[in-house]
Amino acid sequence: MLTVVKQGWSTFKSIFTGMGITIRHFFGPSVTLQYPDEKMELPENSRAKLYVNIDDCIGCFLCARACPVNCIDIETAPATADVDLGKTSTGNPKRFWLTRFDIDMAKCMYCDLCVHPCPTNCIYMVPDYEYSEFDRSNLIYSFSNLVPEQVADVKEKAEAEAEEKKRQREEMQKAKAEAARKKKEMEAKKEEERSEKDGKEKGRAPSKPENDGGE
Repeated sequence: MLTVVKQGWSTFKSIFTGMGITIRHFFGPSVTLQYPDEKMELPENSRAKLYVNIDDCIGCFLCARACPVNCIDIETAPATADVDLGKTSTGNPKRFWLTRFDIDMAKCMYCDLCVHPCPTNCIYMVPDYEYSEFDRSNLIYSFSNLVPEQVADVKEKAEAEAEEKKRQREEMQKAKAEAARKKKEMEAKKEEERSEKDGKEKGRAPSKPENDGGE
């Protein structure tokens, strides 16, 4: 009987506590926002959507490597010798064209892990959470500022320069190998001449007198 009374009192106590909270808020000022006309101000470090300042990107791939869900897709092409891409706002030299920098926000888990490794602070979260789409492909955001014609052009130039450098390296290696071969041949020839000279000198050396046994 005592147990039943305790359980009943605990039940009514929890009901009265909840109703008391409800009544206090019922007579208090309204806290409901009439969205979308009214919007709540997000905290300063809120995670909503990724943004990339492509002018400060150096194509280091650190953000893509840090992403646990592989939602960042980056493709670069090295700048040729006749092009100066300048520097970022942080003073880092830019050596690569960003031919592709896509972020699939449908995969993003808002972990913020891609933001911290970036040496130029070009990728960060912005408080933009109103980007719902009916088509998932529309959630892939492209940040590269190159049009397809420019991408094809820089790739072609980069490949041509890479082939030229490869040809020069091969020619240099061949020249070094040829020089090493000639040096080896010269050393072998000198060694042969030295051996012949030593042999002739030994042949001209006077023989020791024979002991006639009289002494």
